Amino acid sequence: MAEQIWGIHNDTLTHELVDEGFISIGWDGIGDLAQIRRGREGLKKALTALEPDASPQSIAGQAGVLFRFAHEMKVGDIVVAPYRPDSTINIGVVTGAYYFEADAPTHRHRRRVRWVKTELPRAVFPQSALYELGSALTLFQVKRHTTEVRTVMAADTDDADAIAEVVDTLPGRASLDDIDDQEQEQPRASRIERHTRDFILEVLSTRITPRDFEELSADLLRVIGYQARVTQYSQDGGIDVIAHKDPLGIEPPLIKAQCKQKISTVGSPDVNQLIGTQSTGELCLFFTLGSYSRDALAIERSSPRKWCISLPLKQCA
Repeated sequence: MAEQIWGIHNDTLTHELVDEGFISIGWDGIGDLAQIRRGREGLKKALTALEPDASPQSIAGQAGVLFRFAHEMKVGDIVVAPYRPDSTINIGVVTGAYYFEADAPTHRHRRRVRWVKTELPRAVFPQSALYELGSALTLFQVKRHTTEVRTVMAADTDDADAIAEVVDTLPGRASLDDIDDQEQEQPRASRIERHTRDFILEVLSTRITPRDFEELSADLLRVIGYQARVTQYSQDGGIDVIAHKDPLGIEPPLIKAQCKQKISTVGSPDVNQLIGTQSTGELCLFFTLGSYSRDALAIERSSPRKWCISLPLKQCA
């Protein structure tokens, strides 16, 4: 029997999941699930005691999540873990049975995972896949985009732009039109915002040119009150946009910006290249569609005169 693919949301824990190699869910008050007998019915009884005012539908839904996590998920199954705070996705393989981490401060229901791909930009997946992965459920089966998940997982590169190109060429990919009525969920502000950001990112990464991306970055600076111009495209010396406050460009500070129209993670070499152009009294900006590595962020945060920005707008300083 082929391994199943699970989607799981965890907006409580951050780096611990990848650093320590596990997935987890909440419901800490219910205790060790392995000690609760009679399957779903036993879980419903325990949840009702814990939440006496909850509706039967809510209790049944919660019991289903707990049962799937503790009993239906198997060693060898694939997990896809979107992480909302930085809009990335982690993919791994379950390597251990359910266990209860009694000494953990939160999210004590856990399973060991070997992470295969981490900190992937959401844009490596098509919009229809992001819709499925954006389920409101804490734990759910991925059914319509298994090919995309396996393709991303098997990629022999960590370059997100290269992975996205491979996924885009897959035959017979599911689309938003393929989602049946039972999978449509009631709109929520958080889901609307997330899917809007995904759509904007898809437009910025695939439907405009690198030159257009530089012009957009300059426009953003103009909107907030700067005079900005795009440098000559082929001979910019690593500086794509120059901006300043006064119309003549005489008064400091001068802003030098570099623009990378890519969804891959920006590393310290790119940030250091930009910093190398910086003179006394100047500021640096880095615009990208991707995220930043820990080393890159460490460099940026070591000085108040360097700023990193991801688009759609997400300031990293």
